[in-house]
Amino acid sequence: MVEGFHAFAPDLAIENAGFRADYFGELAALEACNFWFRARNDLITWALTTYFPACETFLEIGCGTGFVLSGIRSALPSAELSGSEIFSAGLAFAAKRVPSARFYQMDARNIPFREHFDVIGAFDVLEHIDEDEAVLDEVGKALRPGGGFLMSVPQHPALWSQQDERAFHVRRYTAAGLRRKLEAAGFEVVRMTSFVSLLLPMMFASRLRMRECTTDTEVDAIAALRLPRAVNIGLEAVMTVERALIRRGLSFPAGGSLLVVARARNEPEGRR
Repeated sequence: MVEGFHAFAPDLAIENAGFRADYFGELAALEACNFWFRARNDLITWALTTYFPACETFLEIGCGTGFVLSGIRSALPSAELSGSEIFSAGLAFAAKRVPSARFYQMDARNIPFREHFDVIGAFDVLEHIDEDEAVLDEVGKALRPGGGFLMSVPQHPALWSQQDERAFHVRRYTAAGLRRKLEAAGFEVVRMTSFVSLLLPMMFASRLRMRECTTDTEVDAIAALRLPRAVNIGLEAVMTVERALIRRGLSFPAGGSLLVVARARNEPEGRR
C-alpha cells in the first residue's frame, strides 16, 4: 500500500520521468473549466456509450485527478469503475472525485490483471511512455476476449514544440503509425478520428511561435491551460461543432489529437 492505495509499482509512486506529481493540484482546479478537457470528456463518454454500451467493468490507465472517470461515472452509473495512476499523488484527487471507483498505483507496462475488464481507456497517456508497445500488449491481456480499448494521443510529429517537452511527451503520433502498433498488439481498429481539427491552423501558428522563442526560462507544463474566459468559451464552441460532426460519422483526417476505438481480437492469451 502507498498512501492508502494498492501499489503494484511502489518504487515509481513518488517520482519518475513521465510527469511531475506536483502538477496534479493545479490540474484538478483547471480541468472542469478548460475547453479542451471538457470537450475531450464529452467525446470519450460518447464513444464509450456508443461503441460499448454494455460495458460493466472499466479501467482507466493514467487516470490523473479522476476528471475522465467522473464523466464516465455519470454516463455509466452502474458500471464497476477502476482507475490507475503511476503517481500516488494523483490518486487522492481521483478518489475524492469518484469515491465509488477502485484505484490502484500501477505501472501501465505491467498491468496485474488478466482478461478482467470489458473496456480499458488510456487518454493522453501513451505519449509519456517510451515502451508504448509494451503497454498495448498489457492492455490486450487485461481485456476480456473481444473487449474494448479507447484511447487518445497527441497527433502530428510536425506539431512537436516546447509544449510537448514541458508536458514530458516522448512522441506525437501519426494515424498510420498508431494503427500499425494497435494491430501488431492484436487489436482491430473500429473507429479512428482526429479531433481538435477545426483549431489545427491555430495550433500550428502557436507551435511555430514557441519554436521561435529563444528565451531560456522556467518551464510550466500547464501554462497553456490558463486561458481568458472569453477565449475559453469561444474555443469550446468550436469544439462543440466538431464533436457534433464526429457523432454524425465524420472522421477528421488531421487534428491536434487522435481518438481511437479498438477491440481486442478473440485470441487465447498465449497467442498474443
